[in-house]
Amino acid sequence: MKIIILGAGQVGSTLAEHLSTEDNDVTVIDIDGEKLLSLQERIDIRTVCGPAAYPSILMSAGAEDADLLIAVTNSDETNMIACQTAYCLFRTPTKIARIRSTEYAGYSDLFGNDSLPIDKIISPEHLVMQHIKRLIEHPDALQVVNFANGRIQLAAVKAFYGGPLVGHALGDMKKHMPKVNTKIVAIFRRNKAIMPAPDTIIQPDDEIFFLATPKDLDIVMSELRHLDQPYKRVIIAGGGNIGAKLAEALESDFNVKIIEHSLARTQMLATQLRRSVVLHGDAADKELLLEENIHETDVFCAVTNHDEANIMSSILAKRLGAHKVIAIINRPAYVDVVEGGDIDIAISPQQITFSSLLAHVRRGDVVNVHSLRRGAAEAIEAIAHGDQKSSKVIGKKMGEIKLPWGTTIGAIVRNEEVFIADDNLTIAPEDHVILFVTDKRQISEVEKLFQVGITFV
Repeated sequence: MKIIILGAGQVGSTLAEHLSTEDNDVTVIDIDGEKLLSLQERIDIRTVCGPAAYPSILMSAGAEDADLLIAVTNSDETNMIACQTAYCLFRTPTKIARIRSTEYAGYSDLFGNDSLPIDKIISPEHLVMQHIKRLIEHPDALQVVNFANGRIQLAAVKAFYGGPLVGHALGDMKKHMPKVNTKIVAIFRRNKAIMPAPDTIIQPDDEIFFLATPKDLDIVMSELRHLDQPYKRVIIAGGGNIGAKLAEALESDFNVKIIEHSLARTQMLATQLRRSVVLHGDAADKELLLEENIHETDVFCAVTNHDEANIMSSILAKRLGAHKVIAIINRPAYVDVVEGGDIDIAISPQQITFSSLLAHVRRGDVVNVHSLRRGAAEAIEAIAHGDQKSSKVIGKKMGEIKLPWGTTIGAIVRNEEVFIADDNLTIAPEDHVILFVTDKRQISEVEKLFQVGITFV
């Protein structure tokens, strides 16, 4: 696939790095030549220096035969005009734009081929907020993602001593939870993937990925560890776009305090938020945290734009008694260093944004993709099309499908019904198939399973 990325910032660079490893022809446009040079030294891509919305610059990048344009510059206006230019002059098939301002994103009538020709709008701030919200709603999960419009969820959890299933084989799960439909789709032990089998023994510190319906999610987690009490008290460090959206999303169900360094921003948040307590100050101020009873806080979320501020305030909050600490960290090199110590969960906005775009890159009818474990694994929702002659999966039982190594089918969603996968379950046309792939090198083989042969009309 020929892909043009506009913007060589953190999101654009992460996209280029991932997409270039998947046999895509990637070109990055930016006005900063030094950023482009640094990017080109790391990965095998083309770069063009210049304003991203200029027709001549887009033409230099090969827009006349590009399959996909992803506009992620820091300017909403540049991203929108670039998509307009690509459509009007080059008829680029798929155009994706990052739109941060709610002044634009809040008006859906602005977008579409009859107005601004943008096929998908992404808001990294909204995606990150939703990610953190799900983690707060499910206190014991490392990650929770939705498939089939939320009918089924994939969760990651670390197994601890004392969990009823820890030390037992996967085949015993049905005995422990006879009325719960779930499937463990992957286990990572000391960072190595283990293909689940009935005789696989769950060990402490295993990272378990499983599928379940929303009502059963916490039940399954309770078999793998002692569950925390539901969270009530949340402190958010940073009142920017993410912090404000997160406070607004949580304040109806949680006791929320938000700490903001800027006085003007603090005053604005105080009028915007209905129930949250808005504090003016430094989130790394020990005295302020003690005054706000940090030792009684269930979750401390550091969501400022500065990695160092997030790291330092999170470490301080943890050492002063906060139960769980979540921090946004943009630099990949920092994530592996800090996560698992004083910081319980480190969140990469780039990885979350990348996940939201992958469905547009995957071949076959892929409607949902989540990049997991820093991009090493993927969970995919693909729709099965065709018939028994034209499809490699339709009409076949799960046990008959030759899946690439490291790939597990976890469930299918048929209309409104969810079926947890087993060897005797048969895939029908238009089924939504949920797969987990532990080895990204196998993605192309998975895609081929859901590509329709030429006999299908």
